[in-house]
Amino acid sequence: MAKIPSRVSERLGTGLKRFQPIIDGARGRDVGEADTVTIVKDMLAEIFGYDKYTEITSEHAIRGTFCDLAVKLDAKLAFLIEVKAVGLELRDPHVKQAVDYAANQGCEWVALTNGHRWLVYRVSFGKPIEHQVVADINLAGLNPRKERDLELLWLLSKEGWLKSHLDEYAAQQEALSRFTIGALLLTEPLLSALRREVRRVSPEAKIELDQLEAVLHNDVIKREVLEGERAITAKKVIERAAKRALRAKPVEFSRVEDAPSSLDDAG
Repeated sequence: MAKIPSRVSERLGTGLKRFQPIIDGARGRDVGEADTVTIVKDMLAEIFGYDKYTEITSEHAIRGTFCDLAVKLDAKLAFLIEVKAVGLELRDPHVKQAVDYAANQGCEWVALTNGHRWLVYRVSFGKPIEHQVVADINLAGLNPRKERDLELLWLLSKEGWLKSHLDEYAAQQEALSRFTIGALLLTEPLLSALRREVRRVSPEAKIELDQLEAVLHNDVIKREVLEGERAITAKKVIERAAKRALRAKPVEFSRVEDAPSSLDDAG
């Protein structure tokens, strides 16, 4: 991830220090959802850098009701925010409500928060519609002097949003997911590399690729990593990447006499 601009880093750190005790105090008083929405709206402005009056709205209608907050940039919906009371633990039904709002609006990004915890989801509009948590940010555990902590806040900041850092972060998370790594381990190139290493350890052993695949599938990799929608998606992504790499390969000549002997022959 690119380095955070100094002015943005300063705002993120200052805003974090200001709102950490505010959130703690609100939890101590067990304030309700309406007051939590007010705090979150201030956070969006003072920490994340959105204009409170032109870019943050609580009047975005969805199916005859209104979501808690929506962020709009250049009059276009960027992401939705579902807010729960600061003392309420975020649960699956809250996630479903937030994702349903996003799906109804065709909005790819939605955040669920109670002020101190921010869950950021990416919504995929397939059949069925799916959602995946991309970032889980706990404000109480962040250090305003640590750049890695500020980078998490930067993902949701206006500057980070405009530079698509959330998309980049999501791509990195997906590349390092257990589903992607699990699917990669069962591809021919990695199985072949593993067989070479096994033969180095046991030169006398006769190891076939299908034997290694069976061991990985049955005894090494957890079943949940290789089954289900995310596992299928990861396998398809890897297969598409392999096909792209194959198409991008330069033409190889099987024999010297097959190769053109001159530019004229090539033409």
